[in-house]
Amino acid sequence: MSASHEDWSPSSALNDSPVPKHEQLRAILLRLAKDELAPGALLPSERTLMDVYGVSRITVRAAIGRLVTDGQLVRVPGKGTFVADSAVQSTLHLASFTQEIEAQGLTPSTVVLTAERTTAPPDSASALGLARGAEAIHVRRLRLADGRPVSVDDAWYNAKHAGGLLGIDLTGSIYRALAAEFGHQIDRARQTVRAEAAPSDVAVLLGTEAGGPVLFFDRTSFSGDLAIEHARSWYRSDRYALSMEVRL
Repeated sequence: MSASHEDWSPSSALNDSPVPKHEQLRAILLRLAKDELAPGALLPSERTLMDVYGVSRITVRAAIGRLVTDGQLVRVPGKGTFVADSAVQSTLHLASFTQEIEAQGLTPSTVVLTAERTTAPPDSASALGLARGAEAIHVRRLRLADGRPVSVDDAWYNAKHAGGLLGIDLTGSIYRALAAEFGHQIDRARQTVRAEAAPSDVAVLLGTEAGGPVLFFDRTSFSGDLAIEHARSWYRSDRYALSMEVRL
């Protein structure tokens, strides 16, 4: 992230209107983030904002906190507060991470953290239709878009249907490999999504705060009637957003 607020100057002052000062300051900082600073730019320090607008640290932190919660700003401990990157926009359709990122003109990349054949946890064994204590293929990966961490994917694969998975390049699309190498086209999935506090190990990988907001996905993917993959994924909520069209 780069510091690029050096030429910043206050565009407006706070007033004594009925609107609370922390809300006035939030609106000013939102305009600053959207109209004057680039994604990744460093926001003026809390002390600078206190001095310029004549408010307390509590007021500044309340304004910034709202924008962090809304995904407009990102706090980095020891470094400051930065303008959030534009989020990857995902529609609710069946596609791999690689396909989603490429469709938006970004470059996907992957760091393989774990690749092994071992005993599947009970919930993954159940999702894959395996006996308790059965082995499965475990692949844990950090996924990036244009070099910026977006998600941590922790997936288990039915070894009967994807036994050769450990012999291929796992930095690319596993869905493509399942279709091309093993004849299993992923054609449907059952998925739940919820907001969650980032576990400490996930936060380190994503470069965010432990306990900060992430989107958590729990997904079982099928090829026909065969359950092939059970995956848990944690996405940075400031770099990934879901969009959908709802009809009556």
